[in-house]
Amino acid sequence: MEDLLLVIARALVDKPDAVRVETDNTAQDGLIVYRLIVDDADIGRVIGKQGRIAKSIRQIVKSVAARKNLKVAVEIG
Repeated sequence: MEDLLLVIARALVDKPDAVRVETDNTAQDGLIVYRLIVDDADIGRVIGKQGRIAKSIRQIVKSVAARKNLKVAVEIG
């Protein structure tokens, strides 16, 4: 999942070296939270107008996770 997020985010931003993904497995109910961290100048590119790109990224990751019977959430910051 982390690799998928990195590939998607790095394709969208101007500074791909600044993209990181942090994973938080401490949530209850088996929820895995991925925090996508990008440079402050690129945050708008990842979120998109009215959050459309962010929604699409979340949907892709959730679809892949559903195939693996995982519960995931993606936070962008």
